[in-house]
Amino acid sequence: MKFGIDRLLADPELRRPLERKRVALVAHPASVTEDLSHSLDALIAAGVNVTSAFGPQHGLKGDKQDNMVETADETDPQYGIPVFSLYGEVRRPTGQMMSSADVFLFDLQDLGCRIYTFVTTLLYLLEEAAKHDKSVWVLDRPNPAGRPVEGTLLVPGQESFVGAAPMPMRHGLTLGEMGHWFVRHFGLDVDYRVIEMEGWQPGGSGHGWPQDRVWINPSPNAANVNMARAYAGTVMLEGTNLSEGRGTTRPLEVLFGAPDVDAKAVLVEMERMAPDWLTGCAIRECWFEPTFHKHAGQLCNGLMIHAEGPFYDHAAFRPWRLQALAFKAIRRLYPDYDIWRDFPYEYELQRLAIDVINGGPSLREWVEDGKAAPDDLDRLASADEAQWREEIEGLLLYR
Repeated sequence: MKFGIDRLLADPELRRPLERKRVALVAHPASVTEDLSHSLDALIAAGVNVTSAFGPQHGLKGDKQDNMVETADETDPQYGIPVFSLYGEVRRPTGQMMSSADVFLFDLQDLGCRIYTFVTTLLYLLEEAAKHDKSVWVLDRPNPAGRPVEGTLLVPGQESFVGAAPMPMRHGLTLGEMGHWFVRHFGLDVDYRVIEMEGWQPGGSGHGWPQDRVWINPSPNAANVNMARAYAGTVMLEGTNLSEGRGTTRPLEVLFGAPDVDAKAVLVEMERMAPDWLTGCAIRECWFEPTFHKHAGQLCNGLMIHAEGPFYDHAAFRPWRLQALAFKAIRRLYPDYDIWRDFPYEYELQRLAIDVINGGPSLREWVEDGKAAPDDLDRLASADEAQWREEIEGLLLYR
C-alpha cells in the first residue's frame, strides 16, 4: 500500500499543481515515506519548492516530552527555511506564518482520537487558510485505531485545544476524512484536497495499521500500536492523579498505576460490575516505578492492557468504556480517593482536566454517582456514537 506522501512523490501528475507554488509542510518525526525518508527531505529532493515547515505539539523533531511543554520557532539548519511552531507562542497559524506559502501540505500521523491535538491543528490550519485564500492538502495516513467509534460527543461550549468540535473520543476517521468533516461542519470556504492512500484496508488484518509498515512514534509517548488502540481510554488518566505510565517504557498502555491502590481488587470489581466491558484484550497486573511525572520514584501497582496479538478482538475492544469502568471501580473501593487532577490541563484553567478531556462532565458525574450503573453510561454513549456514525457515513474515503 501507499500513504499519501508516497503517492504524491511517485506521481508527477499529482505534484503538477504544486509547480511554481510556494509549499509549506506540517510534519513531525512520523512523517516519513515508505523507505523511511523524512517527508521534508523527500519533497525537496523531488523538486517541490518547500519554503517553510510547521511542527505541531511536541515539535517537528518530536523532542518535547509532555503536555504544556512548548517548542520555539527556528530555522532549519540544512535548508535555511523557517520552521514555525504551532505549539509555542501560538496554537493557530498567524498571518505571517500563512504568508510563507501558497499550499500547505499536512502530513501528520494521527491516533484516531479527538484529544490528540493534531486534529485541532488541522482545523486551525483550515480556518486560517480560508481567511488567507490558501490551499490545504492532507497527505493521508492510516487511523491505527481503525473504524470503531466510541465515547460521548463533545458538548458545545466545551471546545478546547484537545476538543476541536462535537465528535466522540474515538472518531474512526483518517485526518483526510476529518478535514472533509471540518469543511462541511464549519462551512469553510477553503481549497481543500486529500491525497488519498492506496490500498489501505481499515478492516484488514492490521485493524487499521498496515502490518507491512514500520511504526514511528508520532509523539514521544505513542510507542506502538497497542498504545494507539488503548489511547482513547488511557488518555483520560491525564485528567487524574493516577499514573498513565509516563516515566516508564510503556506509557498510556495501563488502566492506571498508583502506590496506594490494589490493582487486583480493582480488576475484580470491574469484572463484577461489567464483565463485557473488559472483552477484546487481556488485562494483566503490573508494577512499575516512574522515573518522572506522577508518583516518580514510587512503586506503583497497576493494570496493563494488551490489545494485541491473540488477545485482541478489534470489534469487542472498547477502551473508553474500559477506562471509565476502572475509575468507577476505584471510586467504589476507595470512596475518598482523590482521583481527579485539579491543576491546569492544556492551558484550561477553570475546568477540571477530566471534563476538558471528555468534552463535558458526564463521565465524571457517572463515576461519582453511587447509583449510576454501567448501563447508564452505555445508553448515553451509544446514542452519541450512533449519531456520529450516521453523520460521517458519506465522508468515508476507504471502504
